[in-house]
Order: sequence, then structure tokens, then C-alpha cells
Amino acid sequence: MTDDTPVLGRRALNRALLARQLLLERHAMAPLDAIEHLVGMQSQAPNPPYIGLWSRLADFDFGDVGELMTARRALRIVLMRGTLHLVSARDARALRPLTQPIRDNHLKSRAADLDGVDLDAVVAEARRLLADEPRTDKELRTLLAERWPDGDTALLGWAVRLRLPLVQVPPRGIWGASGMARHTTLDTWLDDDAPPDLSLDDLVLRYLRAFGPASVQDVQQWSGLTRLGEVVERLTPGLVAFQDENGRTLYDLPGAPRPDPDSPAPVRFVPDFDNLLLSHADRARIVTEEHRRRIFTINGIIRATFLVDGFVHGMWKIEKKRGEAVLRLDPFVPVPRPDRTALEEEGLRLLAAAHPEAKTHRVEFTPA
Repeated sequence: MTDDTPVLGRRALNRALLARQLLLERHAMAPLDAIEHLVGMQSQAPNPPYIGLWSRLADFDFGDVGELMTARRALRIVLMRGTLHLVSARDARALRPLTQPIRDNHLKSRAADLDGVDLDAVVAEARRLLADEPRTDKELRTLLAERWPDGDTALLGWAVRLRLPLVQVPPRGIWGASGMARHTTLDTWLDDDAPPDLSLDDLVLRYLRAFGPASVQDVQQWSGLTRLGEVVERLTPGLVAFQDENGRTLYDLPGAPRPDPDSPAPVRFVPDFDNLLLSHADRARIVTEEHRRRIFTINGIIRATFLVDGFVHGMWKIEKKRGEAVLRLDPFVPVPRPDRTALEEEGLRLLAAAHPEAKTHRVEFTPA
């Protein structure tokens, strides 16, 4: 980098991220298009993507995603960072091979435990069983134990999940529905179309479109892949470069939105596990380190947050009982009166959209 490389401060990066993440304004975009633009939505729990889309899209209907999943145009599958994501069917086919090295590395970590196991035979049998009908993890382990009675079926089931692209099928993942997590193979769930031609270069460009400007470390944090420096280096002639306030080099697409740092940012509710908070090595553009430690729990839960002036300002949760839906907000610092009013209004809209069956809706703040 040269001395005249533009520097992007925290607010500039914040507004750029919010614009890419469809959070500066609600967009008149079809849910499937939004899911693809965001390169999937982390779906470690079934409901968060619905809240995430509601906060990003105009006139979002909570039934839309369920219809996409039932029609097999969207699905839940393990991809980036080895975590469950809601993606389009097209992206599931394209992204799964690119992210397979993450799962291969997990397998290598247990190579000694798998020594002597004919893993190819185990995977082939699991593929047959899951193609026959969707099964829970317990059901699959029980069936594998019939053929390998002396095997560690928990270990075998774990290895199968890493080797096979498994879809978590509906009704699991549909808003308001219940059901055990059952899986089948991606090839069984979808038609036998060839996967779209997507390279690592394409993946990095799509990441920048949804999360940039960003460093090599940022894209590796989001994807779970390593050694992407050479990919970015290959792409550099077609990118623009910046620095952050700590001197780190950031890359971006030339025509991508980078709004004025003083652009207004409306209050927004961000769901648990949202990639907004998970997709950069340096998260200062959206949350302070002090607040991040309160959001990221030791057992892997990423709590739902709300944004004020574009930055994480606190956590929220919805509680339902006796016909009432209550949105409880836990601010990290005092909320100014205008923002408090905006959060109350936005919160009531969220409750009406997510829980229209509740007789009453209420927003409560805990003392900061």
C-alpha cells in the first residue's frame, strides 16, 4: 500500500456494511434474491433467518421462506465455517464443494480415531439409507450399528455428516412448524442438475459484494477457509484498496456502495447468529469488543442484537405467554429518547409480523 491509500474509518466501514447487508433501508427484493445476495444466512437455529429477512426486506411475509423450502428452491445445509446456512438450491450445489475442505480438516483431526474404519463403506451405506428416506441422527446411528455393531456409531455418524452434503428437510426450519431434524442427501433432495460453475475467486467477489470492504483475514473468518491470500492477490487488479484506521489493507469492488459515514441508519433488530456479526475478523465496524463478549457466549450461542445509529446497542428476545408477546430489550448503554421511541415502534411491528396470533404485543426495556 502507498501513503496515499484511502483510509476508511469505523463509521465509513459501518455504513458500507449496512448498505451491503440491506440494513440501511428495506429493499423491495424477493426473499430468494436476498438470500443469494447475502450468500446465505446462518441458520444454526431455525427462526433467525426469518427475522433477518424481515429487517431487510419491504413487505416480507414469514410464509415466503417456508414456501421456498417446501418447493425445494431454498434449503438448510452445512456450508461456511462448518455451520448450518439457509441458502438457495443453486447456491447449495455451488458452495458445498468449495467449503468441503472445512469438513475434511475436521475429519483429519480425528484420523487416529477412524484408523481401521472403512469410511467409504460407511458413507456409501449412509448415503443409501438417507436416500431411502430422511432420517434423524439417532435413526441413522441405529441403522449403522446393525451393520457395524462393534463400531463407535456416534463417531461414524459424525464422519458421515462431514463427508456427505446433507439437507435438513422441512418441516424443520419452517416458521411456526415443529419437527425433529431429519436429513437426506443433497442429490436426493434436488434434481440431478450439474452444480453452477463457481470458483474460489467468485466466492471472494460475492463476499465483498455482501460484506466489503474487507481484508483477507475477514473473508477467511466468514468462509472458514484458509490460504485465500493468493485468491485475493489474483483478484487485486480488478479491486480497489483501502486501509482501516489500524493500517490493515481492505479490498473492495470498484462500484460497490460506500455511503457517507454520516448517512442516517435506522434502528434494526438483528437475529441470533446473523452473519452481520460473524463475518469479519475485526468486528469493530459493527460492535465493540466489550459488547461482543456479552453477545458471544461460551457455548456457541450468538445472541440477538439491536442497532442504534448502525452499531450494536444491546440485546433482545421475545417471550410469549398467555396470549401475549413481549419484546424485551437489554441495552448496553442508555438509549436516547428518539431512538427508544423508534425501537418501540419497530419492535411492535416485529411482534405483529412474527406473532400475529398474540392478543397483545408489548415492548419492554431493562435498565442500562
